[in-house]
Amino acid sequence: MDVGVIGTGIMGRNHVRVYSELKAADSVWVYDLDTAVARSVAEQNNVNYAESMEELLRSVDAVSLCVPTPYHCNTAKEVLAAEVHMLVEKPICLTAAEGAELLESIPDGCVVGVGHIERFNPIIPEIKRIARDPLYVEINRHNPASARVTGSSVVEDLMIHDIDIVFNALFDSEYTVNACGSFDVCGALFDFGQTPVYLSASRKASKKIRLIRIEEEDFTIEGDFMSQEVYVYRKPEHYHQEAERYVQENITEKVMVGKVEPLRTELLTFIECARTGKAFPVTPEQGVENVRICEEITGAMRL
Repeated sequence: MDVGVIGTGIMGRNHVRVYSELKAADSVWVYDLDTAVARSVAEQNNVNYAESMEELLRSVDAVSLCVPTPYHCNTAKEVLAAEVHMLVEKPICLTAAEGAELLESIPDGCVVGVGHIERFNPIIPEIKRIARDPLYVEINRHNPASARVTGSSVVEDLMIHDIDIVFNALFDSEYTVNACGSFDVCGALFDFGQTPVYLSASRKASKKIRLIRIEEEDFTIEGDFMSQEVYVYRKPEHYHQEAERYVQENITEKVMVGKVEPLRTELLTFIECARTGKAFPVTPEQGVENVRICEEITGAMRL
């Protein structure tokens, strides 16, 4: 298929790079309001650039929408009016109300997905396979300060990844939530019946952290989204005394994870869905719900 990328920020450039490496993409096009930047990115990746949105949409079957979030809704509507398949980088829209409006604009037969990239991290299916009856879940997503982020709180910027994982890969039941924090730091505690789920996100950290921990009755699962490693710590068979101290005999298992670049998996999946008409794994409805939950959290913090 012929594919395009709208927007040449950090994520847009990554989409161009990966598309240019995929055999499933016959040709790749780039468009940005800054034509000089679009031309430069196209030349760096040996792909085509379009001088207008109209030229891009005439040239492709599917696009990645990587413009700043405030422009998602209007730009997405323009793509949908041309009946071009579309992958929207997260969040799908600036607000849940905009997202609901966008849902009504999707024509029949048009595949629309949302780029929640962590759903394609190979540790997620492994954790889903192992987890049975979680007693406690914690996910930490911390970043050093970045000049890239403007306008969005840490909830919409970082925590939304883990909201998507919790609600679409781990739980599908009713919940309550309490949250506290600021524009750049947030902790949210969800209650899924008897299971507490704690999410923390920060843009003030000194170290980049992407960790998930799930505690069950007989074992604990720990996963690292960056190293793509998963460990299972099983309860000890017994204790013994050594120099008047108790020694715990732990059983640690390292899960074999096939490490891949999540963005490559995501874009391959999108091309295949666009080609066959199959629904993308991260649906626009899920994307809108993720934004609504973000709004619920920021509302609890009164940002």
